[in-house]
Amino acid sequence: MSEKVKILFNPSCSKCNESLDLLKGFSCEIEVIEYLKDTPSENELREIIQFLDIKPQNLIRKSEELFKVNFEGKDFSDEEWISIMLKFPELIERPIVIQGNKAIIGRPPGLILDFIEN
Repeated sequence: MSEKVKILFNPSCSKCNESLDLLKGFSCEIEVIEYLKDTPSENELREIIQFLDIKPQNLIRKSEELFKVNFEGKDFSDEEWISIMLKFPELIERPIVIQGNKAIIGRPPGLILDFIEN
């Protein structure tokens, strides 16, 4: 496999660490992006959402306290959700694995195996 694989990663997340370990089992170049330090730009976030083929609200971590306190039960447009994720990147679901023009949320991390093999 020659195509670089990117992973949006939080080092304190067990699922991210498990996913990174799985990726290391493949012969591919891995780019680790700590998205809380290196937040995706608006264009990058839009591209990730497009690659995932989901609505922006489906990329939100609904278990986060920040979400529960400030956003739960409220109705936002796609544009507003994107703005919210850019302002509060901790609300972005993780890990996200990107290869070429496709992406997957690695929950559970085993999903990555089929994704990388295809």
